[in-house]
Amino acid sequence: AGKDKAAKPSRLSDIVKSINTEDDTTIGALVDSLGERAFGALMFIFAVPNIIPTPPGTSAILGLPLVILTWQVLIGRQSLWLPAVVRHRRISRELISAFVNKVTPVMARLERVLKPRIGFLVSSDASERLIGLVTFPLAVALFLPIPFGNILPAAAIACVALGLAERDGLAVGVGYALALASVAVLAAISSALYIGVMAFFNALFGL
Repeated sequence: AGKDKAAKPSRLSDIVKSINTEDDTTIGALVDSLGERAFGALMFIFAVPNIIPTPPGTSAILGLPLVILTWQVLIGRQSLWLPAVVRHRRISRELISAFVNKVTPVMARLERVLKPRIGFLVSSDASERLIGLVTFPLAVALFLPIPFGNILPAAAIACVALGLAERDGLAVGVGYALALASVAVLAAISSALYIGVMAFFNALFGL
């Protein structure tokens, strides 16, 4: 059977507003609360805290589940699976509250312009696998401790997630453009780090 690509899911802002901010929770509990809305919503929820100011260690908490999630989009899974060690990882009340309070107003404004369009980028199994192909390496980059390397990949994944959730191919296209920019920036950062490390060892050992 397969997923109904034409069905329009609940608004992401409503999904985010429904998250309990009063207590610490686990990634597994958050996933279970989202049910069938999990893929697009969770890609957005796990990516955005890497763009906005949040408590230290955010990427370490949310990076691995984002890698696992985007991999499953890539291989075309119909339901989300997470290993027990990830499901049991705790998310602090402070992190959840910061995310909900800072993101919901922005999301509500974005949803005024998001609408189903440019369907070939988002409305088929092949297009969703392409989304996984683009976002998976970006999620890996988020998980790695690359200095200043989080914002653009996170923004790209967030845009693609919005497009996936709202069936908006334009948002997905913007995410793809940000993904290309992310590759350029990460390549520049990696090159600068390599040159810096080599210069250090050359100075240290007189090479």
